[in-house]
Amino acid sequence: MKTALLAAAAITLASAAAFTPPPADAQARRSQHQVCRDVETKEIQSKDNNRLIGTGVGAVAGGLLGNQVGGGKGKTLATVAGAVGGGYAGNQIQKNHQNKNARYETHRECHWVND
Repeated sequence: MKTALLAAAAITLASAAAFTPPPADAQARRSQHQVCRDVETKEIQSKDNNRLIGTGVGAVAGGLLGNQVGGGKGKTLATVAGAVGGGYAGNQIQKNHQNKNARYETHRECHWVND
């Protein structure tokens, strides 16, 4: 009698386990899919990430060249314009130099998207 009762209890537990719905996380995954993309990162091997040296040197050189042009208020305007233009040019020259010496890495990023 005890073995029959134990067998019936075992069958009941086994059948209940067989019909247990999957966990909520597994159900949610059925209506989602994974989207991946390659992302490129750049690591600049420089201590001057703001390119202050290039900007400063360019501004001084541009200001000196601009000072050689014009007279009176025109000379002042040429000096200021030369300093601004030289600063921008120096910044871009240093940026190009840093990009050539930078280290690029590509890694994969994935995330789940609802259908």
